[in-house]
Amino acid sequence: MGTSLQVVENLSPGRNLDAYVQSVSTIAVLSVEEERKLAERLYFEDDVEAARQLVMSHLRFVVHVAKSYSGYGLPLGDLIQEGNVGLMKAVRRFDPTMGVRLVSFAVHWIKAEMHEFILRNWRIVKVATTKAQRKLFFNLRSKKKGLSWMTNDEVNAVATDLGVEPKTVREMEGRLAASDAAFDAPAGEDDESAAYAPVHYLEDMSANPAAQVEDANWAEDSQQRLMSAMQNLDERSQDILVQRWLREEKATLHELAAKYQVSAERIRQLEKNAMKKIRTSMEA
Repeated sequence: MGTSLQVVENLSPGRNLDAYVQSVSTIAVLSVEEERKLAERLYFEDDVEAARQLVMSHLRFVVHVAKSYSGYGLPLGDLIQEGNVGLMKAVRRFDPTMGVRLVSFAVHWIKAEMHEFILRNWRIVKVATTKAQRKLFFNLRSKKKGLSWMTNDEVNAVATDLGVEPKTVREMEGRLAASDAAFDAPAGEDDESAAYAPVHYLEDMSANPAAQVEDANWAEDSQQRLMSAMQNLDERSQDILVQRWLREEKATLHELAAKYQVSAERIRQLEKNAMKKIRTSMEA
């Protein structure tokens, strides 16, 4: 077993995948007693060598799980590496006193890392961000048969099985069927085909420096005009406009009427006259 461990430690699934898979398959599977002793050494004594042996003896299981995700079009070596990360996390958290085998505990961590990798790399634009969407994504991938669109009966069956609305299943099916498109035209494309590239018809006007400067100048000028116009009003009119329009919690006519000991109608007239003066001053 020691020779096999040394061979695997010198390999990476990204460099020579076939050799890596062959090497991990030669590592002996631990018996229940062997696994328990190693797990106890790690859990109670923080034995790093025990952790290493536990990880190495379960690498073949990671390969097995990674192969079940081959339908996503991502490199198997990358999936294995991500799964190995999950395996190491599981080994570190494994409690031998719980009475379960390490493989039963580790499968959750291994799949979690692979799921994260698939969602990060399967599309340029993320197809699933919430926990519910992720669950639907992987379940729908496994339930969907073939490349054709699902029938209404199939959609309803999946929706019932997963506890979601049929329209949610349709939305995810559309995301799964979509493909990434390059923003620029591919190299060597003729002029007629290149004209249909998104770069020619998608424009973000908010990123136009000239427009941003113009908007900033307009906002600054409007603010200065407003402040100048406000200064031409008497203190009471200024306060009424501030309380009625410029505060987060706006005062009512009756509140201001009580403050200035006049009627609410009088406050309304003062507000109307002040607004008229402000408008005239800013248009001048």
